[in-house]
Amino acid sequence: MGRNNNQGHSKNKSSLPQTPKNEKIAPNEVQEEFAQEIADLTRRAPKKTTKK
Repeated sequence: MGRNNNQGHSKNKSSLPQTPKNEKIAPNEVQEEFAQEIADLTRRAPKKTTKK
């Protein structure tokens, strides 16, 4: 026999579990957040140099 893994209906479907309210990102600001992260990564990445 298998286990019944039925967890029922969640009342907090729209909220993220264990995420503080001040760290949540609004859905309309997600693209801007990703763009900032990518810009930071490209600035920090070491530039490749080629030797001849």
